[in-house]
Amino acid sequence: MFERFSRSWALAKASASVLKSDKELLLFPVISTIAMLVVIATFCIPIFALNLFAGDEPNPLAFILGFLFYVTQYFVIFFFNTALVGAAMIRLEGGDPTVKDGLNIAMSKIGPILGYAAIAATVGMILNALKERAGFLGQIVINLVGAAWTVATAMVVPVLVAQDVGPIDAIKESVLLLKKNWGENIIGNAGIGLAFGLLIAGTVVVGVVLALVMSAISPWLGLGVGILTVIAVLLLAVVQAALAGIYAAALYRFAIDGQAPPGFEGGALQMAFQQK
Repeated sequence: MFERFSRSWALAKASASVLKSDKELLLFPVISTIAMLVVIATFCIPIFALNLFAGDEPNPLAFILGFLFYVTQYFVIFFFNTALVGAAMIRLEGGDPTVKDGLNIAMSKIGPILGYAAIAATVGMILNALKERAGFLGQIVINLVGAAWTVATAMVVPVLVAQDVGPIDAIKESVLLLKKNWGENIIGNAGIGLAFGLLIAGTVVVGVVLALVMSAISPWLGLGVGILTVIAVLLLAVVQAALAGIYAAALYRFAIDGQAPPGFEGGALQMAFQQK
């Protein structure tokens, strides 16, 4: 466990060195979050206005809107992830990317991104539908299938950025890259999530304790601490998303040519995946 955390922290620091050089990369997850909130509001208004989920009988329009919501959300996520990874690849190749550079890359891939969003939305809805009807053991199996899908598609966005392929070919290439280089037991790809998961959990615990203490003095002080805690968690989530995009770009480059990009040479990247 300690070795895994150490490797995770090393990968986070290597990605952070890239982020330090291009702080503009933080804007992509920020814009993505704002766009997703807009999408949620856009879909919630007609859903509640039409009362589509009222009653016991399923409403076909609710299913259609639900699927469109999934596709739109995935599209927003993948679009800005593509922009982030594209900009990160420019940096890893020695360039000095701008936000416009990343967005231009994403715009040039808008068709494959939309196709991949539709595929991901379909898979997500099917898995959720199966989970609702499955028992305890069935839910475990479905969760494993979902995890396998996540692993299989880990390289899709970098592939879409670097290659002129469609979404299905990008998924196939993602699977091929993973099997070719590291087998199927992925460890390091969750490293940044582990590191920031601990940071976010610690922030929440400290924030809640301080909020309770301050509330005893003044409710307004407690509220203020609570708001600051939420802001801190959101900032950590933004940094985590940016680092994850940088890490994905570094993984792809290492998968293609076997050479760790600058800042990732210490061996942590090579051990990010373990062979069976």
